[in-house]
Amino acid sequence: MTVRLASLLAVATVLTACQPASETTVQTVDAEPALTIERIHASPSLNGAAPRSLTFSPDGSRVTFLRAKDEDATVLDLWAMDIDGGEPYRLVDSQVLAPDERALTEAERQLRERARISSTGIVRYDWDSQGEAILVPLDGDVFYVDVATGEARRLMETPEYETDARISPRGNFASFVREQNLYVIDLESGEETAITTDGGDLVSWGMAEFVAQEELGRRTGYWWSPDEQYIALARVDESPVDNIQRMEIDADGSARVVDQRYPRAGTDNALVELFIAERATGTRRPVELADTDDIYLARVNWSADSATAYVQVLNRMQNELTILAADPASGEAAPWLVETTDIWINLTNDFRALADGSVIWTSEDTPGGFRHIQHRAADGSLITQVTSGAWVVDAINAVDQDNGLVYFTGWIETPLERHIYSVPLDGSAAPTRITSGEGRWSATFGGDAATFIGTYSDPSTPAQTALYTVDGSRIRWIEENALVEGHPYFPYLDDHITPQYGTLTAADGSELHYQIFLPADFDPNRQYPAIQYLYGGPHSQQVHRGWQSMRAQMFAQRGYVYFTIDNRGSWNRGRDFEGQLQRRMGSVEVEDQLVGLDYLKSLDFVDADRVGIWGWSYGGYMTLMSTLQAPGAWAAGVAGAPVTDWALYDTAYTERYMDHPDANFEGYRASSVFAHLDNYETPLLLIHGMADDNVIFANSVRLYSELQQQRAQFEMMTYPGQRHGVRGEDRQTQMWTMIVDYFDRKLKDEG
Repeated sequence: MTVRLASLLAVATVLTACQPASETTVQTVDAEPALTIERIHASPSLNGAAPRSLTFSPDGSRVTFLRAKDEDATVLDLWAMDIDGGEPYRLVDSQVLAPDERALTEAERQLRERARISSTGIVRYDWDSQGEAILVPLDGDVFYVDVATGEARRLMETPEYETDARISPRGNFASFVREQNLYVIDLESGEETAITTDGGDLVSWGMAEFVAQEELGRRTGYWWSPDEQYIALARVDESPVDNIQRMEIDADGSARVVDQRYPRAGTDNALVELFIAERATGTRRPVELADTDDIYLARVNWSADSATAYVQVLNRMQNELTILAADPASGEAAPWLVETTDIWINLTNDFRALADGSVIWTSEDTPGGFRHIQHRAADGSLITQVTSGAWVVDAINAVDQDNGLVYFTGWIETPLERHIYSVPLDGSAAPTRITSGEGRWSATFGGDAATFIGTYSDPSTPAQTALYTVDGSRIRWIEENALVEGHPYFPYLDDHITPQYGTLTAADGSELHYQIFLPADFDPNRQYPAIQYLYGGPHSQQVHRGWQSMRAQMFAQRGYVYFTIDNRGSWNRGRDFEGQLQRRMGSVEVEDQLVGLDYLKSLDFVDADRVGIWGWSYGGYMTLMSTLQAPGAWAAGVAGAPVTDWALYDTAYTERYMDHPDANFEGYRASSVFAHLDNYETPLLLIHGMADDNVIFANSVRLYSELQQQRAQFEMMTYPGQRHGVRGEDRQTQMWTMIVDYFDRKLKDEG
């Protein structure tokens, strides 16, 4: 094993190495720090004002964004800032439009759960193409807000709940889904037209099915053509999908049986068809997606001239992506591009159809599986491989065809930092970095690609958002969010702890990045308990140089060493690195977490007998698999909302990584928690929401039963009415008080 330490940690390690082991003392329970669990989950957020859903108005005159109320961080309003000057101002107050927002429907709850939206108020909005009005879905209806006057017109007032509301590309229509049918409103006349009428029960139009929302990152089922003549829309029939009856116990103690069409690994998916409808007549033409119904509709994009709909289709095992070019007038389609891999396809939203008919997009069909930018002709042939190398393009931000440039975010220098770059469209030069600092950037570019909204954070700097020129020069702040007096986190700044970074080496030689938070008032002559936090699954990166979760501060300020390592299979390292867990989840990830544990225990200031582990979702699964495959290695574990058997999880996610159960029986058996349950030794606290519709509660219920059958002792907490995430200030405070108390009892108490 090789170890490369960040400078501060190296100093700490040298100091501890100079001390005789017999002189160390064990850190015990400390006094309650100033940063309490109650304050961490109260309003306003300690992260400060963090605008979200940032965008330029179509005319480029202002920037709009969502921002939480100071008095309640869970309620969002729509704000704006004029480019020419002046302070940001509230454009739409959600509680003025809807003082008593009605309860969400089940469809809307599911949409928000899939998008991980826990806020209320205005959670999405949509500009018209002229920059004169904004569409605001709220209170189950849709408001049309005149930007100049601030006046809001309610487009409808119905008992039904309207979802996925948008303004058409030229601003003439608003579209939405109501009771599983797609509707369009003429914004000038107010006339409402049903594009479909036969949706209902198990059939829906214009909506994304469960696995598309949760696992494919597609949360809509309809797509306007730029000229507003056509709408591509999905028809979903869920009748083949198994009906999972689960008991939901709500906070008021009531219980009901919920029928959920949930396709578990190896079972049938929904039938998804694509049609292209003429807006004016409602005439629909089918698009043949494949020679089998057992596929996933992944994405739909339009050419700039509306003459072609580009349809991305994945095969069931997700190792072949076909992009079809469909004629909207006839529905006829032919392959435009086909990509295959022996690992799996990672989808993006990088397809950019240019005015000249060519396309910019990103592909992992490269050496090492590193995502890079390609320029393709109208017939799909490759014009230029725009970027290349052993690093990952995160996302395309803008294409400036006039100046021959592509702007993107990527991880060139290190997978711990994300920066914004420009690169010539013809690939004639290497990318040029246009952002500074040693942290993480995200960007939204204006339509002319002359300016961008940039958000930056690092371990000592919460998210700061400003307007920039394309050379990286700041024009003005949108939200400086400076850690000065008046900032919610300022009173706790003196106790702020920043992580140190390093690398370890996996069994196969792969470099693994880690971060470590040393305890408050760190003394290298003492020994401390430690917490190892993990996620471990694909499409996730936990170790980075951005602003970190307050949970790390919470534990470090309570006298814990807080440690995280990204194992093989994690994100932003290329598809080959990620694909090492293929067909064997819970194997290489555990091996690498044990490499991290061995290193953690080797530190003189860590008490090797007092190391805990915790994670949520895949991290909950990893907590179970790690402690069961290395019994006694950790002193205690907390597993939140864990998968316990991949046969209980959904098709699109599970089969992508594990193959079909019939083709990988041994892999499924070995990846199940229950295959290792005889090794139960490490004490566990198990947590699950009783209404979880993602990792269904049955995962934990079966585990409870098996452990009880073995006469094993464990602790558990369930949350009535809560889904995959536990929401609300009170519940969050209760839960984290419980978790900290659990670790204190297991890792700190000596009696």
